[in-house]
Amino acid sequence: MTPQDAAQAEKILRDFITENPRIVLDAPDVMHALLASHDETLGQNIVDLRSVAMQRLEAQLGRLEETNRSVIAAAYDNLAGTQQIHRALLKIMEPTDFGGFLSMIGTEMVDILRIDYACLILETQNQSPDPNLAPLGPVVKPAPSGFVADYLSQNLAAKVTLRRVTEPKVFVYPEVMGPMGSEACLQLDFGAGTLPGLLILPAKEADQFSPVQGTDLLTFFATIFERALRRWLA
Repeated sequence: MTPQDAAQAEKILRDFITENPRIVLDAPDVMHALLASHDETLGQNIVDLRSVAMQRLEAQLGRLEETNRSVIAAAYDNLAGTQQIHRALLKIMEPTDFGGFLSMIGTEMVDILRIDYACLILETQNQSPDPNLAPLGPVVKPAPSGFVADYLSQNLAAKVTLRRVTEPKVFVYPEVMGPMGSEACLQLDFGAGTLPGLLILPAKEADQFSPVQGTDLLTFFATIFERALRRWLA
């Protein structure tokens, strides 16, 4: 390219950038190249405060974008969780008999909530299993009075307890189910003068249910579940 051609190309490029400055402003790599070239003309002993300020602004913008992505991701997760709980609650309302209700717990409800197992503990005054509950399958487990408090280590203040499964009880987890990593324990209150219950929702992933997670949705789910179960236990 001759010097005349180079000068002509430079003029065309300069005019184009002058008419379309956003092309440069919206290109971080171009801005960095311009600032680096400008710093070289200043020398090593001169600090360009504009360059320093821009670097700090870029760092702040990066953090802001990361925060924004995290907020959006959390909002999507919360929306997905809400829809999941709503679908499960609608399924709870469908059965027309107790057997169908209990069958739904171990099948459709498990699938909707994306867990690996469900265990419904019903405390009874009898120390031995209630023969009336035995035919209802492995989902329902009658337990002696005080089982819920013992299983939750007396931590009865919270409606929902999320934790890792470190020492699984054979009574709750049949060996055929394999190891479970975490569980959500939902306390069930059937009204004054009745013994409590416990709905255990375990998952194989250790991080699916963690104490640092919110429990608002599962608390709502537990409240509706216990009210639906009351009509069958009345």
